[in-house]
Amino acid sequence: MTMATERTPLRPREDSALPGRIAVSAATTAGAWLPTADFAGWLDGRRRAHRFRVNRIPFAELDGWSFDGTTGNLGHRSGRFFTVEGLRVTTEDGPVREWHQPIIKQPEVGILGILVKEFDGVLHFLMQAKMEPGNPNLLQLSPTVQATRSNYTKVHKGADVKYIGYFMRPDRGSVIADVLQSEHGSWFYHKSNRNMIVEAVGDVTVDDDFCWLTLGQIGELLHRDNVVNMDSRTVLACAPFPGDEPGALHSDTDLLSWFTAERASHDVVAERIPLDEVPGWKRGESTIEHEEGRYFDVVAVSVQADSREVTGWTQPLFEPKGLGVTAFLTRRIGGVPHVLAHARVEGGFLDTVEFGPTVQYTPENYAHRSGADRPLFLDLVMAADPTRIRYEAVHSEEGGRFLNAESRYLLVEADEEQAPLDPPAGYCWVTPGQLTSLVRHGHYVNVQARTLLACLNATTVRT
Repeated sequence: MTMATERTPLRPREDSALPGRIAVSAATTAGAWLPTADFAGWLDGRRRAHRFRVNRIPFAELDGWSFDGTTGNLGHRSGRFFTVEGLRVTTEDGPVREWHQPIIKQPEVGILGILVKEFDGVLHFLMQAKMEPGNPNLLQLSPTVQATRSNYTKVHKGADVKYIGYFMRPDRGSVIADVLQSEHGSWFYHKSNRNMIVEAVGDVTVDDDFCWLTLGQIGELLHRDNVVNMDSRTVLACAPFPGDEPGALHSDTDLLSWFTAERASHDVVAERIPLDEVPGWKRGESTIEHEEGRYFDVVAVSVQADSREVTGWTQPLFEPKGLGVTAFLTRRIGGVPHVLAHARVEGGFLDTVEFGPTVQYTPENYAHRSGADRPLFLDLVMAADPTRIRYEAVHSEEGGRFLNAESRYLLVEADEEQAPLDPPAGYCWVTPGQLTSLVRHGHYVNVQARTLLACLNATTVRT
């Protein structure tokens, strides 16, 4: 593939009917290809059709990976894929003003793409049963294409990435969404992926590990634990759902002004440092871990997966400590649904802050803190009355880089006493439609908030 082809600009289609078509798909729970009731059996069948195996190994058994003799950074001999380095972060805000940690440096931009096509007048999304070594159940529903640049340029000398042509050559489809979005800013340094939705032109041959589902069906699957993977959720958040919501507490201009002021007011310095010079962390034969047993470990695994472009490999993974809690507090303000967004600082962001959920923490990491040192709203969400929980599911994070990284995702209804209209500094009430508009632009809404937005949009439109 030539560089000229790769640089061909792809412009999302300007189709006034498109939000309505998306809404119809989200409201349709009876797919033309696979009934939702049969999905679990289909996924189990794909699991039985392949051989998957993931084993923890010592760092010394990594094939092609090694620690640099000078910096201690962990990298691949090809110089591609990613490296594990150190990061020093300083900020003028919050109870912790400086910290050090390992971080993943992966400068290349991957493609996360979903192919769509109409059947019986309803848009269906081509989803893939894909194995990732870090997934708790290994096999989850992924986008049509989920590939790093090293994957689709075949640095690993493996098989071609299926359907990649639809996302590299605009003549094969009509682009619905195409935007660079951030990855986990707590674990990646300046990492972005290209999130795409493309409507297919002509017939599409469907591989055994793929199936067509409506947005309504995917919305139902989002209520199940560890079924729809992170990469699918972030792409689905970029779908142009109907977003007109008269009566928002803040106008779009005021909201952007508030967010710009938040970005400008945070002084965040993130400096890459050698992995060997990260204080508070220690390296053993099989683990890099924090000396107090918090946050996450860096571990190594060997993988066998006959459904992947390469059927066997070894790699490092980040393994968090404990189950995360990620939530939006919600309120109806003047009859209009709003969520409480947080201008969140993460060391790996390209800019200082992005819109994040109200709560995005791993509670075990804060068990030793009390009073003002506890994260705002965390205890409220943890103790939420079940009658106020509007959505709840456990979803895993990116299984290609993180091992058993799970978070409990929630939408929790709040009242004026719990979450006032004039919230604490750094928080702002926004409508789902405003977030949907912001997601059309890169690096405004973080990956955890995009998961909740995907769940909120699919559920709201369907009901």
